[in-house]
Amino acid sequence: MIKKKQLPRIRLNQQEFDLIQQFRAIKDKSNEMGLNENDVKHGWIKTKDASLFFANPSFGSGKEIDLDFVKLLENAPKINTEKVKRTEYSGEFDKLVFTDVHIGMDSSDKGRSLYPSEWNEDILFERLEKMISYTLAKQNSNILYILDLGDYLDGFNGQTTRGGHTLPQNMSNQKAFDVGFMFKTLLITQLSPFYDKIYVRNICNDNHSGDFSYFVNQFFKTYVERDLRNVFVTNQTLFIDHEIIGNKCFVTTHGKDTHNLKFGFKPKIDPNQINRILGYLNTNQLLNKGYDIIFEKGDSHLYLFDSSSSDVFKYYNYPAFSPSSNWVAMNFQLGKSGFIHFNYDTEQKSINEFFF
Repeated sequence: MIKKKQLPRIRLNQQEFDLIQQFRAIKDKSNEMGLNENDVKHGWIKTKDASLFFANPSFGSGKEIDLDFVKLLENAPKINTEKVKRTEYSGEFDKLVFTDVHIGMDSSDKGRSLYPSEWNEDILFERLEKMISYTLAKQNSNILYILDLGDYLDGFNGQTTRGGHTLPQNMSNQKAFDVGFMFKTLLITQLSPFYDKIYVRNICNDNHSGDFSYFVNQFFKTYVERDLRNVFVTNQTLFIDHEIIGNKCFVTTHGKDTHNLKFGFKPKIDPNQINRILGYLNTNQLLNKGYDIIFEKGDSHLYLFDSSSSDVFKYYNYPAFSPSSNWVAMNFQLGKSGFIHFNYDTEQKSINEFFF
């Protein structure tokens, strides 16, 4: 007859015994309520004499939260990309620039718009599909830089970042967040198979979306950098910032900031604004380095490239991706909406315009 080996007795002090009873109570009470104890993160144990907070050591059981692109994009609009990837390109890098998407804006102003206009989720994704197809059609490098120059969302709670300016809206905050995240995610997941590296810069210091766009873009950054190893995202929170690519220095801003500026950068630059830009370049030691310096901005909803007002830098205004709001149309002009694509070589570039 085989004798069972007896396990040694473990003596517990009162504190250790009470602790085990506590965690046993977490399991029992969770099961009584129809909950899996591994899903209960923390809670309170209350008696007539005291109230004690506890953290559940079994929470999650070491499992990661399931953040699956396939599940997230199940209800996304279908975008067709039929291009076959090539491996040899002659360009140094390609660049795609868009700005002022204004997700959630009611451009018709409840039917009061001076010009007949419509801006909604369906039109947004139709334009996205055209932008993706055009970017792939114009590809001349395995490296792509994408620049979003701000005012990505129209406004949180129907207000600009400073408040006091009510904006006609056709989406709730939650809907605008979902649509904004889906737009960026579809853009990247459709383009990433065709490039070795994609660098994305999102400006989050502007006068319409501000922190709201930072929330969306930071959420987007977390997802794509986890699942797509060739995508790198920078969310710009400074009013003016820069990046150097080869012998080129791109200085980027929305044009108006979140809080401080009474007047932003104009579409046609004046001597005062030239001095402000030169001050930035000097402070950041970017002068006399041989860089081709390009100052890039959105906000004005006007496409205007100025290479001659300054001998030091070029001054680029980009068209809005969205149609003009009724306020812009009434106070300025209707304008054209679109985006700009570039093919950069070491010594020259091609500018590819697209208007909707």
